[in-house]
Amino acid sequence: MLPQFWTRTVEFLLGREGRSLHLKAAGGATAALGAVMLLGSWAVVTAEEGARGANLTSYPKALWWSVETATTVGYGDFYPVTLWGRIVGAVVMVVGITTYGMVTAALATWFVGREEKRRHRLAHTAHELCEDTARALHDRFDRLEHLVTSHDRPEGQSE
Repeated sequence: MLPQFWTRTVEFLLGREGRSLHLKAAGGATAALGAVMLLGSWAVVTAEEGARGANLTSYPKALWWSVETATTVGYGDFYPVTLWGRIVGAVVMVVGITTYGMVTAALATWFVGREEKRRHRLAHTAHELCEDTARALHDRFDRLEHLVTSHDRPEGQSE
């Protein structure tokens, strides 16, 4: 059941043809962060097992610690005391910081892209309006010119 869930999740995050590259990268990084937090929680409990002063002694505590660490909140209520625990912590930190940076960049790119599309539509609409106005003015000037030239001719004369 769980492997099928992960397969579908990864396909959902990465598999859309129409999805832009920055969204695929942010989705992949988020999936990687989830995996690193789950595996990091297990690894830190394993590394801290039996260490003097260890407070990451259960998986739920370690999972909370990995969320704190990945988000750089770091309340200080849980922390690794062994070298291997701290190495796991560094990996969780780097992956968390990178992922949140990528997600922020993807959101910023999405907002900028929407604004560019909106401005392009406005410019296109303004250009069409300008062309329509110019065409209407030309038609009106043509009618006025025709009226003026037809009134200037003496009766009975034609062009």
